Amino acid sequence: MRMRKKPNLPERMDACAEYQIKNPEDFRGKWSEKCFPGAPLHVEVGCGKGRFTAGTAEAIPDALLVAVEIVPDAMVMAMEAARAKELKNVRYIHGDAKMLEQFFAEGEVERIYLNFSDPWPHNRHAKRRLTYPTFLESYKKLLVPGGQIHFKTDNSPLFEYSVRQFEKCGYALSEVTRDLHANGPVGIMTDYEIKFSSQGYPINRCVATKI
Repeated sequence: MRMRKKPNLPERMDACAEYQIKNPEDFRGKWSEKCFPGAPLHVEVGCGKGRFTAGTAEAIPDALLVAVEIVPDAMVMAMEAARAKELKNVRYIHGDAKMLEQFFAEGEVERIYLNFSDPWPHNRHAKRRLTYPTFLESYKKLLVPGGQIHFKTDNSPLFEYSVRQFEKCGYALSEVTRDLHANGPVGIMTDYEIKFSSQGYPINRCVATKI
């Protein structure tokens, strides 16, 4: 579903200017140094309205979390959520997942979050999936040795596809579950996750580690 245009978007973006990095290429290789000295770098690809982003930044205060979002109308809501919590360890980039190597240096990222990414169900669109081999190889460049991808989705075909691709690309899989909340809510949930779980849809999750 396409998100509605937000009223007064420029003004709302300006009000959250301290959270947006408009020149991310200048931060490449220097994120922790420039934003949060000594902190490990975590990256969320596609943060949406930012419920997970703000909750995770709050739960892991010693890490710097940089969220990349292509839809400005969603990103402004995410930034407003961070500002409401007065978070110091989160930043946002308006950009595309295909540009990650322009934003981050090789071996700079400790963790990548992929939450409820667009499944692109048709085979002709497979290259757009964020777990397509081209993306997985790119993430591998950015991750430190032992760095992880935390992947969640309600889409079972996408999850099965992604598990196969992680293994083919040489990642070690752990914490694989096809019903994350079977015994009650687990971890920090996204807005989509809350919605789908409340409707009875099982949530799939796994951790893929660079080895």
